[in-house]
Amino acid sequence: MNPAFSVPLPRAWAEIDLPAFERNVVKIKASLPAHVRYISVVKADGYGHGVAHIVERLLQCGIDSFAVANAREGSDVRYIAPQAEIAILGPTLPEEIPQALADNLTIAVSDADEIRTLARIAGTLNRRARVNIAVDTGMGRMGIWHEQAESVFSAVADSAELDWRGVFTHFSSADSSPEYTELQRARFLAAVKKIPQARRESLTIHADNSAGLETFSRERPFNAVRVGILQYGWKPAPGSLFEKISPEPVLSFRTRVGLVKNLPAGTPVSYNRTFTLEKDSRIAVLTAGYGDGIPTAASNRAEVLVRGRRVPVIGRVTMDQTLIGADALPEVSVGDAATFIGESEGSRISIEEFCSRSDCIPWEALVSITKRVPRIYRGLRIQ
Repeated sequence: MNPAFSVPLPRAWAEIDLPAFERNVVKIKASLPAHVRYISVVKADGYGHGVAHIVERLLQCGIDSFAVANAREGSDVRYIAPQAEIAILGPTLPEEIPQALADNLTIAVSDADEIRTLARIAGTLNRRARVNIAVDTGMGRMGIWHEQAESVFSAVADSAELDWRGVFTHFSSADSSPEYTELQRARFLAAVKKIPQARRESLTIHADNSAGLETFSRERPFNAVRVGILQYGWKPAPGSLFEKISPEPVLSFRTRVGLVKNLPAGTPVSYNRTFTLEKDSRIAVLTAGYGDGIPTAASNRAEVLVRGRRVPVIGRVTMDQTLIGADALPEVSVGDAATFIGESEGSRISIEEFCSRSDCIPWEALVSITKRVPRIYRGLRIQ
């Protein structure tokens, strides 16, 4: 048993360091210009960290504005944060609108049809719908095309059933192309200028996420930023508004050794025989696989930490188990922890390294840790 825990460890688990998360949030918040609002993106169960504890800690840090992907996620956050501003970033289906209105969620609209549908349902329910207008500046996903935005601005402004709260866009290549990001920003600014200034002053206007902050404009009309993966420990890019911040990793991903065995040279291991032992070898079977969030792309590529030592993943990752070479671990035993992301006895595997060996991106890695993997929280506060 690990002395840090009062109950036996599960077969695989994610450790969430809430004090580290709070320190990240405090640093980010302190770095923002005074007029810029912190919108915390907590979609996909708080990027896999567990939305309930994440939102509670954000509220304790003074963050009262959240962004989610859909109405169901918004309802979950509303239960935890009754007074917060909660914006949906994705499309809302017509059948989801009544509950979204009941939960006072701010609904994103992209075209005239959505506006008419939302206004009709809001009128029928005798409610006013909170609305953000999404503008497509080159992502090709949410939003009215920027050259046509003025018509949507007018339609929302003229509707008695709609309460216009903000306007936003999304950058497609903020982490890879500052030039294209600046083109999108210019398109967005040109569209926003078509909003009468008196109305514009009352809106929340945002374009930047954690990656886009490299090119963030401190000047108005921007008065909010969407902070997602940065608050969970992803390092800011050089030149970023947050370049001087060193966010701390919040999540560690670990499993356990379930079996140790010796096999002769020439033995193929795991499905499809993608790895064959070149010599008599000791291997260990870990009690987690792609059913827990270890990508199959990590097969024969990833490394794990066991007792502070790096050892390789060998063979195909399977649904429930992963094999590792254990020749360098003569003392390894059943029950030992194996770390895919995080620290072990002074050694660390970062999420960046994990992703580079697994053909995925940090966002994907975090949200792919499945529901059967319990989250264990460090630094919980007793209410």
